[in-house]
Amino acid sequence: MNRVATALLACLFVSVGFAQTDKEGSKDYPGITRMPGYYIYGYTDQQFNAAAFPVTANGKTTDQQVEGRMIKLNYNIKDGVPPTSALQVVRNYHNAMRAAGGQVLNEHKDGNWSDSTLRFTKDGKEVWILLEVRDDAHVLTIVERQAMQQDVTVDAAAMAQGLSATGSVAIYGIHFDTAKAELKPDSEPALAEIAKLLKSSATLRVFIVGHTDMVGDVGVNLKLSQERAQSVIAALVSKYGIAASRLTAFGNGSYAPVASNKTEEGRAKNRRVELVEVTTK
Repeated sequence: MNRVATALLACLFVSVGFAQTDKEGSKDYPGITRMPGYYIYGYTDQQFNAAAFPVTANGKTTDQQVEGRMIKLNYNIKDGVPPTSALQVVRNYHNAMRAAGGQVLNEHKDGNWSDSTLRFTKDGKEVWILLEVRDDAHVLTIVERQAMQQDVTVDAAAMAQGLSATGSVAIYGIHFDTAKAELKPDSEPALAEIAKLLKSSATLRVFIVGHTDMVGDVGVNLKLSQERAQSVIAALVSKYGIAASRLTAFGNGSYAPVASNKTEEGRAKNRRVELVEVTTK
């Protein structure tokens, strides 16, 4: 049994004789039905967390750390229902996963215990599942892989320090929908701090530089990054009274990555707006 199962099984597989109905507020993961005769006795749904998934490749097993929305489902068999074996449960999930175009990336057995790593794509999302099974109970730890939305942005003072030190500062609190240039409402705190910075230094002029990840056409991304930079300027001028003459839009597309575009985490870092101080006359 791997270390994930060893650490969790003692508290996850608890015999619950008094409850035979699903935990209040719980539900099966969309698209994955449960084994007949089982009920949900444990359930959590977290917007962002991480889990380690054992993956076997070329005879070697390593843990793959996956971040995103995490859902944990603890299933227990109801009293009076004919028992199922761990093998029966495992084969059901494995067969269903393969039928949906998914993969079984690891399987480990130890007596009547078993754990497996499964992966499939649903609605464009990469979904990872850690299945831990014993004869009368099993646990699904499900992570919808995604980068965390950056909710905390640097304030005006930190922006000023960044400009002073390197001449530029990345702003991750400005959000757009995919392939669109309209600012989302949750961009307001970051915009307010940029305006505060500019009002605190009347002579400061900046380039507003838009950056994208490397997904899609290069020319389309260049145009999109330019339009996003212009949207930021339009908001600073119309909502915060910043003079347009102090702001210049520039779209850099995907030409200046700060992380690998091979992962969603890296692509999220590359999708950003930067302030670059204008020091020429």
